[in-house]
Amino acid sequence: MNAETPWQAGRFDHDHGPKKILFGRMYEDPEIEASVFPPGGRIFAIASAGCTAMALALDHEVTAVDINPVQLAYARRRLEGAPMEVGTAERVMAALRSLLPLAGWRRRVIDEFLAQGDPGEQLAFWRRRLDTVRFRAGFDLGLSVTGLRAVYASPFLELLPPHFGRVMRGRLERGFGAHPNRTNPYARALLQGELEGPSDTGARSVNLVEADAAGYLESCPAGSFDGFTLSNILDGAPPSYQRRLLAAVAHAASPGSVAVLRSFAEPPPSLATNLAARDRSLLWGVVEARPAREL
Repeated sequence: MNAETPWQAGRFDHDHGPKKILFGRMYEDPEIEASVFPPGGRIFAIASAGCTAMALALDHEVTAVDINPVQLAYARRRLEGAPMEVGTAERVMAALRSLLPLAGWRRRVIDEFLAQGDPGEQLAFWRRRLDTVRFRAGFDLGLSVTGLRAVYASPFLELLPPHFGRVMRGRLERGFGAHPNRTNPYARALLQGELEGPSDTGARSVNLVEADAAGYLESCPAGSFDGFTLSNILDGAPPSYQRRLLAAVAHAASPGSVAVLRSFAEPPPSLATNLAARDRSLLWGVVEARPAREL
């Protein structure tokens, strides 16, 4: 069956070339999942770079799937102890970071900011030293739909809110005002490009599967999983695939299981359970944790 999802291409752009490693690391805080999944439960995960699967595998039985064989092979290397590699997402962020000196962001200033541990002080520092007129102008241009079209195919852009740069600046400010930089690896990844991340060879028991998420879950017996961490797999997916995946999750969900979905979109007004502000990766508009059978 056609997977119906742009993730099947294994790349972000419009080209029909070879599949790539899209994510060298995951920009998703697994503490969200750890707080809502039952200890020892059977967890379904999107493999991506393997970070969330490895973190959860210390206390859960994890099956991680990815439709991109190149990404899955990379996750397997990570599980075997290999270091992180640079993916397309990291290259895009590196290109944006290379422009930061033009906005007055010097390395010593960034280092000073990342060494801080008081969110109130961080917020004041951000507003005083970093969120400058030049930064806002350059950041908003780089994250405009016009700028992003150079890297991303249209399905990945259609969900983005208007003035995406301004929206993302707001999310960064929200996060810097909530989470201590000194202990936040995601802040260092974003501002310094740090690729070092948590890994544990004890997590090798993760079951990695090359598959489309919806197709795999449809093939599972009913009630197979106690939790689902679905990354932002529905970003860019057409409504037909969204309905198919959510139905597959409901089929494979055990009673009381929870699903976590992320999105770069802005949350709808009716979403009362948005945990995006708790996610230390600072990027998401939506981090929704809901009973899997109610998606």
